[in-house]
Amino acid sequence: MKNTSVLFVAALAVFLAVLVGHFKSSVVAARQVESRDSKAIEESLKQQIVAKEREGLDALKTGNVGIFADLTAEEAVFVDAAGLATKAEVLRNVAGFSLTDYSMEGVRFVPLSAESGLISYKIHEKGVSHGHEFAVQAYISSIWAERAGKWVCFFSQETAARMPPKQPNG
Repeated sequence: MKNTSVLFVAALAVFLAVLVGHFKSSVVAARQVESRDSKAIEESLKQQIVAKEREGLDALKTGNVGIFADLTAEEAVFVDAAGLATKAEVLRNVAGFSLTDYSMEGVRFVPLSAESGLISYKIHEKGVSHGHEFAVQAYISSIWAERAGKWVCFFSQETAARMPPKQPNG
């Protein structure tokens, strides 16, 4: 009887070890799937936000201030070298502004929630502002969020890119 009890306890220990090992493997596998899913969701969110940023820039390129306005939250805040601006102030200013060309470089993304995120990138842009041609490089940061099924920009900051200092000859 004593040998049967020892054998039973040993068999139970082996069974529990196998069960725990299987459980750990399942947990690890589930975490790997969750990690892949979360990365895929994050990449999808980034793509949606970058597409909306481009849509706003394309609206400035085609002169469609209405689309630009629709992509901007009413309470949006804009920041540049001139200071802070509201949506209304920016819309008045872009009336005399158009892009002829732009490119985005080095886009970085930070998810803020399941429906919002921040992008930062360097922009190279050419255009006309109030009758004067320009070509500039700047760093942009924008916060976008989905509100009632519609993506809108809540914040945008533009910082002029400094040109590297000229190196002395020889």
